[in-house]
Amino acid sequence: MSLLYQEIAERLASAIALGVYRPGERLPSVRQLAETQQVSAATAVQALRYLEDLGRIEARPRSGYYVRPAAPATKLPEPAESGPVLQPSPVSGQELVLRLAKAAAERRTVPFGAAVPAPSFLPVLRIERALAGCARRHRNRIAGYEMAQGNPELRRQIARRMLEAGCALAADDIVVTNGCQEAIALALRAVTQTGDIVAIESPTFYGQFQVIEALGLKAIEIPTHPRDGISLEALQLACEQWPVKACLVVPNYSNPLGFLMSESRKRELLGLAERHRFALIEDDVYGDLGHGAKRPPVIKAWDDDGRVLHCSSFSKSLSPGLRIGWIAPGRYLKSVEYLKYTANLATPSLTQLAVAELLADGGFERGLRQSRRRYAEAVARMTAAIVRYFPAASKLTQPAGGFVLWLELPEAVDALVLARRALTEGISIAPGPVFSATGKYRNFIRINCACDWDRNIERAVEKLGRLVASA
Repeated sequence: MSLLYQEIAERLASAIALGVYRPGERLPSVRQLAETQQVSAATAVQALRYLEDLGRIEARPRSGYYVRPAAPATKLPEPAESGPVLQPSPVSGQELVLRLAKAAAERRTVPFGAAVPAPSFLPVLRIERALAGCARRHRNRIAGYEMAQGNPELRRQIARRMLEAGCALAADDIVVTNGCQEAIALALRAVTQTGDIVAIESPTFYGQFQVIEALGLKAIEIPTHPRDGISLEALQLACEQWPVKACLVVPNYSNPLGFLMSESRKRELLGLAERHRFALIEDDVYGDLGHGAKRPPVIKAWDDDGRVLHCSSFSKSLSPGLRIGWIAPGRYLKSVEYLKYTANLATPSLTQLAVAELLADGGFERGLRQSRRRYAEAVARMTAAIVRYFPAASKLTQPAGGFVLWLELPEAVDALVLARRALTEGISIAPGPVFSATGKYRNFIRINCACDWDRNIERAVEKLGRLVASA
């Protein structure tokens, strides 16, 4: 049975579908909607926010609610699933990522390379106020070290957030880290030894390779589909042939593919981990940034024996500069807590206090709704521009969340050469080979969509398309 606000939302959705309210047009105000539907203002607000969560309308500051523009139809096909499993190999050459990052930082570039949202996508003013307020109120606490496991109030707030992802955790199940990268490093250190084999998605975020290389581990790349995620059949085969100690996955809106793994496949993956007795490291850094209304569950939600080490952070939803992440390591809790202590004693007190306050005041969830909408719009806008300016032989993902796109370019294009040429034109991109342990994806690139769109950004996409066409 529908709730009253849902019934009102459905009536508005029907009016939008019938063209009564067209894309870009303003909807009735809260007061007008409450009067016409004979409900309270609170119910009217619930109905409008429900439609906003569904992606049908958008709120504009001090202006009201508007019908969202229809997303452009993608005219480019999707890339195919990556190639077959080869064999475990040491990871090397990750200094290339640092060289590209330094080169981009040394000049003013259009930031298509790093998966970092522009400041306008983040609640910078709220963060500034929280940091200043905590610095005043907690002078004694910020003068000393926090406990290694992390600030208790922050861990309680994270545990509450995890309920949204279908996962019941206690504050004591969580260790606060310096971002998700440290969480992944702690997870791998807890479950592997030098020379062990780690299964990874292919393609996957290059930060994983940096940790794997630093720990002296071997990676085996598992084919990954841009819609369905990691191939469970290929992972099964790899486990039968090799002693896989851990599998590192990003099931919710992976970077760079942006897929959402189905609940049934998540359960299958966990079952496979149980049968083959490997640790499952779940990176959920993009989990809150789906383009739909519902937050997807995490694999940790079905973890009955503590095999899943769940890692995440607030880098994409609050700010990467805060460096606040966490790990829920299950049966490996004591090991992870000790490793955290020996690595850097603790995560800074001030940022932990500020993030705990931001999570507790109720504004985080409201801001998250706006972030989801803006990221979806940014991806749609960039998709439309790529369709306009790139060669027709290009292929493009259709991400379900996050804010990056993965492009397969014509075979003649060398992404590393393209990246260097683009830098000379003032454009940074992420070339495909850095997303592989073995240098695959020579004709692929990843594009960050979370930019402040203006004519300069549009011209940069057009220029990049010309560089691809001339390669």
